[in-house]
Amino acid sequence: MAQGLDWMARKAGLVAGVGFHFSFTWCSPIGFFVLPIGVNHCPVSSTVIQTPPVIPAKREITTKPRFSDKVFRGVVTGGGLSSLIILGLILIFLLWNGYTILKSQGAHFLTSSAWQAATTDSGAIDVKNTHFGLAAMLVGTMIVALIAIVVGVPISVGAAIYLTFYAPGSIKKIMVTAIDLMAAFPSVLFGLWGFFVLESSGEYWAKLLTKYFSWIPFFKLPAPYVSRSPFIAGLVLAVMIIPIVTSVSREIFSQTPLDRIQAAYALGGTRFAMLRAVAFPYARSGIVGGVMLGLGRAMGETVAVYTVLNIVYQVNWHILFSAGGNVASMILLKFGEASPYEVKALMAAGLVLFILTLIVNSLANVIVSRTGKSGR
Repeated sequence: MAQGLDWMARKAGLVAGVGFHFSFTWCSPIGFFVLPIGVNHCPVSSTVIQTPPVIPAKREITTKPRFSDKVFRGVVTGGGLSSLIILGLILIFLLWNGYTILKSQGAHFLTSSAWQAATTDSGAIDVKNTHFGLAAMLVGTMIVALIAIVVGVPISVGAAIYLTFYAPGSIKKIMVTAIDLMAAFPSVLFGLWGFFVLESSGEYWAKLLTKYFSWIPFFKLPAPYVSRSPFIAGLVLAVMIIPIVTSVSREIFSQTPLDRIQAAYALGGTRFAMLRAVAFPYARSGIVGGVMLGLGRAMGETVAVYTVLNIVYQVNWHILFSAGGNVASMILLKFGEASPYEVKALMAAGLVLFILTLIVNSLANVIVSRTGKSGR
């Protein structure tokens, strides 16, 4: 009987830690004849069996990647780390070569505009009379890049909207191919196009701006010299950044959720209302990222700016006047005939441009993160 109860307890012990109460009634047939009348012939006996809690063993969850996964992870990790290592080596190289100039010139390297390498009668560098300053080139870099952003970004975003929401399939393929080819053109071609083609029409527009908007300080022309001005250089850079900003914006617009677009149409909204209420809030962070990429391209452009801009070592706030420059074009202009000491100064200028580009990219990441949280 005890063995049977134990077997029943084990079979019924499906839930750990539960006590099973077995009640049974056993009536002896002999009791009807032996026991007197009035006595219970069926005594009840019950037994309580407590089953111990059954705790399952801990399972060890492990992911054992395959060999191909390990190889892919190693390649991706190596590629990511190599980019950081290369950037770090570039920064160390520029700092190592330009530290002497930064230490000797001090803050004047960023606040003065003179770039003069004085030599003694023997041909050695006269350190006391040598002055290197980047103020004019830094101002020119920001002005030219700002013109490129103001002119190029509206065209790029408009082209991305047209290609995503309006253009037929055949026209879209042709335009996308043309924009991708524009991104692959070397910068010297843009410079030559700006010098031979855009220069004449740019002078006409510069004269119109001077005639009707001379009350704005930026458009005031101190002398009748409008060729090879920051305005022309900015227009060339605007054409150069259009493929970058357009491609990034088009990819972001194409990822707009279809259910939101259909919901906007279902509520009676027009296509313009859908763009304003759905597409733009969703793609805002991507557009800002593309604009920042274009700004970095405009700030670091060398050959195209050198071809169409008259480099003058003086701060020029008049964008239509034939004087200006940027850091990259100045390095290109001076590097071929520079002395070893001046080469160090050019390295210091490259270090400043490198840090300025990093600052712009950092600001872009901050803006993208904030607009992404608020826009989606």
